[in-house]
Amino acid sequence: MKGFLGQIFRLSRLLNTIAGIALTFMMLLTVSDVILRFLRRPIVGTYELVAFSGAVVIGFALPYTSWLRGHIFVDFLISRFPKIIRNIFNIATRFLAICLFLLIGWNLFLYGKDLYRSGEVSLTLQMPFYPVAYGIGVSCFIQSLVLFCDILKIIGEKYE
Repeated sequence: MKGFLGQIFRLSRLLNTIAGIALTFMMLLTVSDVILRFLRRPIVGTYELVAFSGAVVIGFALPYTSWLRGHIFVDFLISRFPKIIRNIFNIATRFLAICLFLLIGWNLFLYGKDLYRSGEVSLTLQMPFYPVAYGIGVSCFIQSLVLFCDILKIIGEKYE
């Protein structure tokens, strides 16, 4: 089980690294575009590239953030219950979230397939949309694995 948890952790960290690179790219592109606009030489397609990169940042950072539990918790009510009740609640909510992210990932793959078949591309740069849909779909599947790892940690008494 430790090996499986380690693999999922490394996979989510890899996605987070890609998200960090995309965020850095967005920042550099935006700053460069602002400077070049001042010089009357804007970068063509900046809006599209920032939009694509923003989708990658949000989608790819999700599994690692969830692994580290870096999101907002509103558990002041749940924390008052005994540990067994908290564990049952945490397992139930993780299971529902797994179902949700599997459904989202599956639908993103179907949407990506439709985008590929239709040949839909961005207006200015003519970049295809489907790779972003597939990438975020993969990220949703990995998020499901992270949530499954949470269930394993809860069962194994390793969940803090």
